[in-house]
Amino acid sequence: MKSSLRVILGFLKKEFAQTLRDPVMRLFLFGAPLLQLTIFGYAITTEFKNLKLAVLLQPDDSVMRELSGHFYNSGWFTRAEAEQGDPEKALYSGAADAVLIAPPGGLTKALGRGNAGLQLLIDASNATKARIVEAYASSIVQKYAASRFPAREPGPGLSFNVRILYNPSLETSYFMVPGVMTMIIALITVMLTGMSMAREKEMGTFETIISAPLKNSEIVLGKTIPFVVLGMADALLVIAAGLLIFKVPIVGNLFVIFAASFIFVCTAVSAGLLISTFARTQQQAMMGTFLFIFPANLMSGIMFPIENMPLLLRAVAYINPIKYYASLLRNNMLKGSYPVVVLPDLAVLTLMLLVIVFITIRRFRRTLN
Repeated sequence: MKSSLRVILGFLKKEFAQTLRDPVMRLFLFGAPLLQLTIFGYAITTEFKNLKLAVLLQPDDSVMRELSGHFYNSGWFTRAEAEQGDPEKALYSGAADAVLIAPPGGLTKALGRGNAGLQLLIDASNATKARIVEAYASSIVQKYAASRFPAREPGPGLSFNVRILYNPSLETSYFMVPGVMTMIIALITVMLTGMSMAREKEMGTFETIISAPLKNSEIVLGKTIPFVVLGMADALLVIAAGLLIFKVPIVGNLFVIFAASFIFVCTAVSAGLLISTFARTQQQAMMGTFLFIFPANLMSGIMFPIENMPLLLRAVAYINPIKYYASLLRNNMLKGSYPVVVLPDLAVLTLMLLVIVFITIRRFRRTLN
């Protein structure tokens, strides 16, 4: 019995020493749980606030101005801008989540005529958010009408018409499927690249590669191009599955989706290569991939609204390439390939690719040398 206990204690001492002596492993063991707890505790919420609402009204429309004040003072909505002649532009550009439009001539005059009707345009590319916007807006209008026109007093009514855009049937899959497609592409490309380089180091073949008469650029390209090709194959596969299995429509241009997918795959491969420069084993590479992918998915807007996160974590979310690819994929599928829709996300994604490639090449050259 004592002999067995000494053996077990010996194993415990060995395993603890082997695991905890590595600073990278200590970071994964103790840093990752704290990071995840912070994200879940402070950043992740399914409640929608800070919804962007634009109100179209005449300067002398006092009743409409009073009603808009009720919207903005509710704590649910923030101010957004929309053009009088083209209110939908604010919706498909993402500048507004909803646009509240007064009746012709203004709400004040319409109430005097007894035919007051408001119209609310809602961007339903996120079906869950659209339902929340409609519920919040209906509640505010009903409370305002009840307070201004009590039932015991005769007076004009206030009708409320809601128009759902880009996803009239409010299919949740139209919002979730592009997000899940993004998560799959990111996970596969980052993990494959990171594990491949770590495997080379673990098996000792990495030293053979760097001792060969090859240029650094040739080694970098040779290690990344295969995974870009595989990542694009996966991207095309999941996009086709989204179309055929879940019937997600594509309103925009397929070429824009392919171009954005290529930029995103290159970004993910570069991130995987960057992770591999810090990892000496496949286990470390897998842990590093998890440490990157898990918070990146949570703070991408795929499952939880970014607008409700604390300012610091919101800033981190806005430098997350997964956010921009998921947004571009959704917008191109549901809204179309208008420049105002796709160019902002495409430009930010391209800039992130250049920055990550620059950092990765510098780090990788240092590893090679």
